[in-house]
Amino acid sequence: MKRFISILLVLLLSASVLAGCGQKEQAVSGSKISVVATIFPQYDFVREIAGDHVELTMLLPPGSESHSFEPTPQDIAKIQNCDVFIYVGGDSDEWIKGILESMDTSKMKIISLMDTVDVVEEEIVEGMEEEHEHDEDHEHDEEAEYDEHVWTSPKNAKLIVQAISDVLCEADASNSSAYKQNTASYLAKLDELDAAFKAAVDAGARKTLVFGDRFPFRYFADAYGLDYFAAFPGCSTETEPSAATVAFLIDKVKAENIPVVFHIELSNEKMADTICEATNAKKLLLHACHNISKSDFEKGVSYFDLMTANVEAIKEALK
Repeated sequence: MKRFISILLVLLLSASVLAGCGQKEQAVSGSKISVVATIFPQYDFVREIAGDHVELTMLLPPGSESHSFEPTPQDIAKIQNCDVFIYVGGDSDEWIKGILESMDTSKMKIISLMDTVDVVEEEIVEGMEEEHEHDEDHEHDEEAEYDEHVWTSPKNAKLIVQAISDVLCEADASNSSAYKQNTASYLAKLDELDAAFKAAVDAGARKTLVFGDRFPFRYFADAYGLDYFAAFPGCSTETEPSAATVAFLIDKVKAENIPVVFHIELSNEKMADTICEATNAKKLLLHACHNISKSDFEKGVSYFDLMTANVEAIKEALK
């Protein structure tokens, strides 16, 4: 509820910003189209497809927690004035719906990542903490909650990349040949990545992953036939697991001689540390590519770089 109220305030505060911007002018001949991406995966996909042919903006600051992101009036102005807007489309993006409804989007192309792939519901596996509901006014309406982390499977990443490429070609026909060429090259790299993960899983002695953290890898696990145990589902806002959850994960690691306990990026890693100390398992990062650190962003680290490192981490976890 607090987040909803704060976003309403942002919308009210942004009215003057938007009024001053006016309607987005048609791009003049020879100018670059403007693309706004909410978070890192689609930002990086556009970077691979379009290179320097577009003016590209990522709204989520590097190193920030994506699930609690709230837009500023300046962010809303960037959306208002872009040619192509790309967002994820799940519950954490609810703020976007109201913003888009308040704008004239007739000249803007909009992509929701969750519309480009087959989505699955978030899953609560054995031992996992369920989300605690703090809003007393919340209605438990049985509406399905879908996992938002669609890019964690390279197979899905290919579908997303192709969808983005198609829209960029429509929005900027003069550079469509370059977009298509870059897309074909990048899709081939994603095929190589997919093959590397498949080979790592096929060569593994086990099929189970353990996370002392949230689990944003449902699409990845489904793609390669992996089982998993974790403290929280991928979109959970909870940070402190119960003693029972920690004990369950410790027992699972001991019982199955699991060699690796994973944490995700930008985590405090405390839970993974506790499990590893109790089991002598090795702590490793499996990067969900949801966001990256400021230093990695400045170095130009890519989705492909992060997922290639994940291949090696998976090999260690499954040996």
